[in-house]
Amino acid sequence: MDEQRKKIVIAGGGITGLSAAFYMQKQIREQNLPIDVILVEATNRLGGKIQTVRRNGYIIERGPDSFLIRKKSMDRLAQELGLADQLVKNATGQSYVLLNDELHPIPGGSIMGVPTEIGPFLKSNLFSLTGKLRAAGDFFLPRSDIKGDQSLGAFFRRRFGNEVVNNLIEPLLSGVYAGDIDHMSMESTFPQFVSVEEKHRSLILGMKKTQPKPEQLPNKGHAAKKEGAFHTFRNGLETIVEALEDQLPEVNFIKGVRIEKIEKDNSRTFITLNEGSVIEADAIILATGHAVARQLFEPHGILQQLGEVKTSSVATISLAFPASAVVQDKEGTGFLVSRSGDYSITACTWLNRKWPTTTPDGKVLLRAFVGRIGEEAIVDLPDDEIEQIVLGDLRKIFEINEDPEFSIVTRWKDDRPQYRVGHKKLIADAKEQLSIAFPNVELAGASYEGVGLPDCIDQGKAAADRVMQRLTR
Repeated sequence: MDEQRKKIVIAGGGITGLSAAFYMQKQIREQNLPIDVILVEATNRLGGKIQTVRRNGYIIERGPDSFLIRKKSMDRLAQELGLADQLVKNATGQSYVLLNDELHPIPGGSIMGVPTEIGPFLKSNLFSLTGKLRAAGDFFLPRSDIKGDQSLGAFFRRRFGNEVVNNLIEPLLSGVYAGDIDHMSMESTFPQFVSVEEKHRSLILGMKKTQPKPEQLPNKGHAAKKEGAFHTFRNGLETIVEALEDQLPEVNFIKGVRIEKIEKDNSRTFITLNEGSVIEADAIILATGHAVARQLFEPHGILQQLGEVKTSSVATISLAFPASAVVQDKEGTGFLVSRSGDYSITACTWLNRKWPTTTPDGKVLLRAFVGRIGEEAIVDLPDDEIEQIVLGDLRKIFEINEDPEFSIVTRWKDDRPQYRVGHKKLIADAKEQLSIAFPNVELAGASYEGVGLPDCIDQGKAAADRVMQRLTR
């Protein structure tokens, strides 16, 4: 019986690889399949970018701090793991854009920067009269005749002009990828806007029509209170990583070891680990970054186009204060920074307001971001220099009269994949190459088809489903 058992190797213990392992273990149990799953993680911990620091009553995320509720896969996984009762929504509040040394409210009704309510847009000081008139051109401009992919910048500048893009849309959209919207792929990041233009012509009118109407409170006639669009876990995102590791008893975790070679001998595939052992695998899921995939298949002359997927470097710094040390005269949850200003920070979240469960009573927790395409040198500075630069920026915006009780700096070097124009085709071509040369190897993860946590879970599950279908055919 043992000779008939099959082996699946997952490379990478981030949320993509863990999700693949979870959904494979589920099928193996339900169908009583003779399949072993081995997960190889190069570091000594699981979770990848999900890293939670629990300190002195604070819950501090080094990587992502939440996920979109409308993308259902993370909530569904939490439900299956028995964690649904630990989910919490973000508190809603005003968000701002820092422009000309002043915090300007993001106009009400803006959807990723696209106005759907004319009043707040016209009253906003983010734009000049000329900029507002140019944006109104969206009501009259024809549909685009561009075929294929285009950059976010080109698309939105054509619809609304440079001022609205530079002062609102760029800070909002580029922050997700720490990228340059004039190179970012529309097709791979926000294709829904192209669909709205195709169907409705005007983005403003189209987005207004496609948004669900707010439900009315019973017998009141007033709009229901706006609810948060994001979820996290009461005790931090690493909660789900800990649950996955605990609930995957049949998965063989190999930590602190990396894959050095993947080779093929007729229908047999062999994985060599850096400590010298060799695993014969019936299927492989590469849930690593694209750079690792490219390197592993360089000897075979495939996946080399993945070198065209650029990356950016960012750092975050979380700063803890007593409440008396920070004087904030603006109500809200945080702000983004326009590129036109003389600031090193690109955004700041008032975590004690947005995520009250992260912060003890009587404390303030701020999280600032630095680094983006073309402005990455700051990421290499020592922690104390980053802290002083960030504090200097923040003190220009609101009063901070004490040094922080502590700070935590996290660097993500060459870590943010950039979905540039043509990304979707590039990835499709790479996967096609792989399917011909190594049909039992799957690619999944943030480098390919979405950087959000739900996107990565979807990719891990889809890869697991394809592998299981092949092995049980």
